[in-house]
Order: sequence, then structure tokens, then C-alpha cells
Amino acid sequence: MGEASYVIGIEIYRDRSKRILRLSQKAYIEKVLAKFRMSACSSTAAPIVKGDKFGIHQSPQNSLKENQMKHIPYASVVGNLMYVQVCTRPDIAFALGMLGRYQSNPGIEHWKATKKVMRYLQGTKDLKLIYKHTKNLEVVDYSDSDFADCLDTRKSTSGYIFLLANGAISWKSTNQTITTPSTMEAEFIACYEATSQVLWLKHFITGLKIVDSIFRPIQVFCDNSAVVFFSKNNKSGSCNKHIEIKYLVVREKVNKKEIVIQHIHMELMVADPMIKVLPANSYRNHVDRIGLVSPM
Repeated sequence: MGEASYVIGIEIYRDRSKRILRLSQKAYIEKVLAKFRMSACSSTAAPIVKGDKFGIHQSPQNSLKENQMKHIPYASVVGNLMYVQVCTRPDIAFALGMLGRYQSNPGIEHWKATKKVMRYLQGTKDLKLIYKHTKNLEVVDYSDSDFADCLDTRKSTSGYIFLLANGAISWKSTNQTITTPSTMEAEFIACYEATSQVLWLKHFITGLKIVDSIFRPIQVFCDNSAVVFFSKNNKSGSCNKHIEIKYLVVREKVNKKEIVIQHIHMELMVADPMIKVLPANSYRNHVDRIGLVSPM
């Protein structure tokens, strides 16, 4: 049958001489843009930019505006773009996660933001998720949160991204399920989300039998020093006594040497685009570092 070159909307490119694998959804993106009459749209530098604020106050407040939105394919666009995000484009995870909160009653501002995501994809449809040969093949994770960023609930956003062979292999951007009183607790819950994914990844990658380092503790990078300290000791204090018991599984996995929480400077936090809006230049640099690059 030969090597696969196209699987469910994902194009696969191999360069055996350079030992590089690339994944692209350019054709699928073009299909989505055509479906929603955005093929000729201008591009934008980022899916969400500084100053963009979204909330339920932008949802229709009367029947006239509700009827206006009934003719706009908001949920359909978000659903089509979600497949791109899940497969090869972690760079739009935060934007889609934000816009997905308003699918039950979207407003015009939400729709404009959705079109901005399509405009961003128009300008970046050539980006490929790249994996490079390396002598040190290991899984590493970056975990982060944005404290109380949701204007509607004041809940925080969690985000993580796992890298292997210099490219992203697993990622998530999600609104936390509880309201936290401090940045430290929001960051610790984000580490819990990443730790839960570590367990699944370890099991899956072990079955592939290609990453020997998977049996060593997986590094989880966090830019909050209090979280790093809290994960390595069993002391409790006023700053952490409100943390739910289930989140303390992070400590357990550290003690069992399944993971190790490492501090990293915030400027090196690769997961930043998963949890908040960044300036265009900073955003582009972060996208490069997760393995999304333009063709050579």
C-alpha cells in the first residue's frame, strides 16, 4: 500500500534525508474558508489581539438581534475550525476555546472574532507542524494559567503543551471548572490538568516502544515558583488550604517520580499562547517554538 501521505484531511510530508516529518492541513483550511466565503479575505497576524475582550454581555439582548444571529453559521464555523485545532494547529486553541463558550447565544462581536480566526488561518495556512530527528528523544511539557481571565465567571484558563522531537504532540486550552482565589492555585490546577495527560501519554507512548526516556520522570515546566515548591513538599498553609484534594495528585506523581515540576522563566513559557493574548511578535515567536513553521 505504500506510505500514507494523506489521512482524514491531514497531509503528511517526509524528508528522509533530513529526517524530518511535517503535518499540514492547508487543503482542509482552504476548504473551510471556501465553505464560509472567506477564500478572498485579508490575513491578520494573530487570531486574537491585545484589547479583544469577550463576554456574555455581547450576546443578543433582544429578539431582533437573536433573529439576526440565527442566519449566521457561528457554531458551524467553530466546529469546522475545531478539527484544525485538534489535529495540527495548537496556535488557535485559546481563541477557539474562548469563542466556544458563546456557541449557545453568540453575538456579532463573537462572530467578528470567529472571522478573525479564519483570516489568521488564511495567512498561515502554509504552516506545518514539524518533527525533527534528535539524539535525545524525550517528552517535555509546559503548563500555564491566566488568573481570573474570564470576564463572565472570573475563572482562570489552564493550558498545556507537550513536545516531542521539537514539535507539539498534545495540547489543551480550557476554562477551569472552579474559581480560585490566587494565581498559585490557578497554576497548580493547570499542573493537575497536565499531570492527568502525562499518565495517558506515558501509557500510549510506552506501547509504541520508540521513546526509551518515557520511563523516566516527565519534565513539567511551570513559571510559578510557589507551585514548584508546593509540589515537592507536604506542608500546607493559608495559601493552599483551599485546594481540592483531587488536585493533590500532582504531589503524589512527583513523589512517585512519574513527573518532575521544573521552574522556567516566564519569557520561555511555550504554553503562553494557550492561555492568553500576546503581542503579535511574541505570539509568532511562541508559535515557532512549538514546531509550527513555514515551508522552507
